[in-house]
Amino acid sequence: MNNLPPPHAIIRFGVFELDSAKRELHKQGFKVRLQEQPFQVLQILLEHLGEVVTRQELQRRIWPSDTFVDFDRGLYNAIKKLREALGDSAESPRFIQTLSRRGYRFIGSVTGVNGTSRTEEGASTEEARVPARSRPLYRRLAIGAVLFLAIVATLFGFDVGGVRQRWLTRASTPAIHSLAVLPLQNLSGDPAQEYFSDGMTDALITDLAQIASLKVISRTSTVQYKQTKKTLPEIARELNVDGIVEGTMQRAGDRVRITAQLIHGPSDKHIWANSYERDVGDMLAIERAVTQEIASQIQARVTTQHAASLQQPRPVNPKALEAYLQGNYHLNRQGRGGGDEEKRKAAECFQQAIDADPNFAPPYNGLANAHSSLLWPSIQDAKIARTAAERAVELNPTFSDAWVTLGRLMLWSWDFRTAEDELRRAVALNPNNALAHDILSQFLYDIGRFDEGWRESEITQELDPNQGHLMVALDFRRDYDRAIAWLLMMLKSDPDNGYFHHNLFRSYAAKGMYEEAIQELEKAISLFGFQESAARMHRAFAISGYRGAMQQYAQELEHLAARKQVWVPVNLAEVYAALGEKDRAFYWLEQAYTHHDIVAAATGLGLEMINVDPMMDPLRSDPRFKDLLHRIGLSP
Repeated sequence: MNNLPPPHAIIRFGVFELDSAKRELHKQGFKVRLQEQPFQVLQILLEHLGEVVTRQELQRRIWPSDTFVDFDRGLYNAIKKLREALGDSAESPRFIQTLSRRGYRFIGSVTGVNGTSRTEEGASTEEARVPARSRPLYRRLAIGAVLFLAIVATLFGFDVGGVRQRWLTRASTPAIHSLAVLPLQNLSGDPAQEYFSDGMTDALITDLAQIASLKVISRTSTVQYKQTKKTLPEIARELNVDGIVEGTMQRAGDRVRITAQLIHGPSDKHIWANSYERDVGDMLAIERAVTQEIASQIQARVTTQHAASLQQPRPVNPKALEAYLQGNYHLNRQGRGGGDEEKRKAAECFQQAIDADPNFAPPYNGLANAHSSLLWPSIQDAKIARTAAERAVELNPTFSDAWVTLGRLMLWSWDFRTAEDELRRAVALNPNNALAHDILSQFLYDIGRFDEGWRESEITQELDPNQGHLMVALDFRRDYDRAIAWLLMMLKSDPDNGYFHHNLFRSYAAKGMYEEAIQELEKAISLFGFQESAARMHRAFAISGYRGAMQQYAQELEHLAARKQVWVPVNLAEVYAALGEKDRAFYWLEQAYTHHDIVAAATGLGLEMINVDPMMDPLRSDPRFKDLLHRIGLSP
């Protein structure tokens, strides 16, 4: 490692000289105007040649008494002014390199006052001379080069015909065809504000997904990198993306400050950064501004149908936005298991948002999802969900997520034609919507169009690579070994996901791996909040083996249904089918049919899936099964 000369020495790098004693920076003998903070940043970077100087170290040395907001803004401005003084750039650094999520590093070659630069052959620059016989030719070449450079300088200086902008953009910006938005870091010093930073992350993903020709990774895959220690190249490789957006969020009262930067993931090369500070009610405007700047940086085309909404976001009542983000926070927690408490909390928050701003579409979609994913739904929940989803698309016909919700509700109501129309509309509005592709694939499997369903599953997996979207298709295809492999891989990064454990139970049971199956089922039931039921199943397996455990499982589900805690009639039918008790299986299938106006719970299969559900295989030869398929609309 190079060491900095004594404090009174002059340090040379490139055409620059830094005089620490006089606190001056010179370029080829002329003084360069540089403010105190950028000068201090340069000094500290030179003290640690080749080493990373963290943001925390710079804050400690230069901004020890300021607020974090002032430091954040001050550091950004200091680095910007320092690069301007040195003629440096973040895209192609010669002196100051940005290391995302870490800090900065001085990468230039440094010598003291008496140091001499060396040529590649080892001779000093003073010794390198042009041979005498080459001087006339050399002079002509030099004059020609000067004239050429003068023309280029004129074109660049005045940006004639946009030459400078086009050339610099093409030369310095790596190609980006895919993007991941990492969870914004909450710098507010208040863990209770996590919902706000999570909400801003979701909004960025949603808007960036509107950029045509750009693949944007789903939130469910990127959320796993919250507070990760992995490097950006590692994350880019795991998600198979070119670009990564990362940033911070800090809130103080009704003001919010967002910083964001775009990084070329594989090379860890900084492309763009900016910061924004506005009122909370203008948060969507901040998010749209970030989207537009990123689109400009990667020279992407924003789809025509979304251009207007991106340019002119409507102001949102701060109370409505606050309640909506809190609702999303509670609703997103359901994916890891848990009962109806979180979903009811989410529904309350979404209703508060609607009351505060009745024309804000997203809370209606959230309300529909909260009421349509309950373990114990009611007819009233079904009505609320349907009405809310319809209101969401009425307020914003380009709202892809709302069309997904409506399409899913139509699928659960066995209105297959309408379901397909609305799901395909959701995909057309946002081709990066992983959920839209996922629900469309489920629909296609349900009606027997397996090849089309598999293609949609592959697209979903590509957009959401850290989830096991192919495992459903593998289950339907009876490819249990691959399904198990997928699930085990998913559980490494998300071990507390109740749905993954439940699907693993199904695959193990199908392969006759009964001990492993019951272990996974116990984990799933516990994660959904029913630890006592899981304990009773464990004892039943120890006493009576797999059959005893499954009988206990059926009793537990019936008991929970009697207590109005869980309504999963199709799951009960599966259990009784596995036990060979066909009459009980058909009893619960008829219960599902009779109460089909109650929205299907997220933890269980609906009747729309029974024609492809492997656990229904013992019932397929029974005439009652064929009659049920006909009544649902899944057979002629």
